[in-house]
Amino acid sequence: MVRIHIGFDDIDTPFGGCTTHLVAKIVLKWIKRPWTKFVDYPGLLRFNPGVPWKTRGNGGLVLRIDVPSIEKALDLYEEAIGIARDYIREFTHPESQPVVAAIIGDIPKYVKWLGKKCVKDVVPINLVERIIDIVKKQSNTTLLYNELSSKGKRGLIGALASIGLTLENSDYTYELIAYRKPEYWGKPRNIDPESVKYMDKATEGKTFLNYDYEVDKPLITPHGPDPVLLGIRGEEPSILVKALEMIKVEEPIDSWIIYRTNQATDMHLTRISSLEKARIYTGVIIEAIVSKDPKKIPGGHVIFSVSDGERKLDVAVYQPTGKFREIAYQLRRGDRIVVYGMIRPPSSKHGPTLNLEKLKIIEVAKIYRFEAPKCPRCGTRMKSMGRNKGYKCPKCGYRDPKARKIPVEIPRNIKPGFYQPPPRAFKHLMKPIERYGKEKTKPPKKMINKWCYPC
Repeated sequence: MVRIHIGFDDIDTPFGGCTTHLVAKIVLKWIKRPWTKFVDYPGLLRFNPGVPWKTRGNGGLVLRIDVPSIEKALDLYEEAIGIARDYIREFTHPESQPVVAAIIGDIPKYVKWLGKKCVKDVVPINLVERIIDIVKKQSNTTLLYNELSSKGKRGLIGALASIGLTLENSDYTYELIAYRKPEYWGKPRNIDPESVKYMDKATEGKTFLNYDYEVDKPLITPHGPDPVLLGIRGEEPSILVKALEMIKVEEPIDSWIIYRTNQATDMHLTRISSLEKARIYTGVIIEAIVSKDPKKIPGGHVIFSVSDGERKLDVAVYQPTGKFREIAYQLRRGDRIVVYGMIRPPSSKHGPTLNLEKLKIIEVAKIYRFEAPKCPRCGTRMKSMGRNKGYKCPKCGYRDPKARKIPVEIPRNIKPGFYQPPPRAFKHLMKPIERYGKEKTKPPKKMINKWCYPC
């Protein structure tokens, strides 16, 4: 048997179409063939969300299949290109640079390195081209790619990185994506919100980010004209099938596929020991001290600063994060915290800024207000007799030239603990707190029988 890995990227557009939909069409065609054996769920891999030229969601797709011969593998690759070309004729965008890539045989270490780097860093196309040159010179592996547009080959980055990001020794989750019949594209999605609530509560701890109770809104449906009907995310494939059965959908489902993905894993974040290592366009986790009290700026956003003792960094919490923003607004100078988020570049109005994704409060500082002392004779609050001249009681006349203001601790409304934004503010790679302790370190031993429909 020969193994082929086929990667896809930059095929979706804001006007319709979706890379996962293209891959679903290919899967449902190939799975019926007796000589194709899918050795893993289709991979839906998300990359660095801070990349300035990212595609929507900044993700790529990969299929991993065993076939009887190299000739059959090449046939699949050529067929994938043909299906993709037909697909993008219907859905085009002036900025898209779609690419289909393939590796036949073992995945070289350089390609695996690329996959991990694309999640955490900015990767230019010339670096990918250098990796391809190295692989072709130093490896017996067959590496192929095809540019589907004359505009360029930026999609090569995500297509090849998807092949390299095997999720062998890292955390992962699953997503079931259901697709609409073409006659429903562009029309409102008719899904019963109460059934989504029911599903969310019935699968609690096994699925996540289904519903935002703060605004009473389902989160499993997109809003654009693309073919996606809904997407349910969870810890295991079997629970996603059960979750789909609980949802009342008032339109026919054309097909659905279960993907294995790095979504909701925080894979994009790197723990750093000092702010010196905080680079723009990257995601970081760092323990620091609040160095400047939060303030609200136009738009309702909250800005505060943190310090590691040597450097300072602004932190932004945006208005759509709701109650999470209010938690951040209660921070005070001296609080010891851990911040999670992406570093955005400086502008003419601000320096580099961390866009806050999660917050861990380790220790809240004690803060005080200072009050005039009370008269030891009658208990009345005394009045100052002038700077450094002490205090006098306005009622009984008692004087104390040595008296000074007394510090009174102000109660804090926030406590140590983890805090996160509401579900509606989550981006693909952000890991919900409820997933802590559920991390996976090994790929699935086998695939469930029903991981796609119709198949």
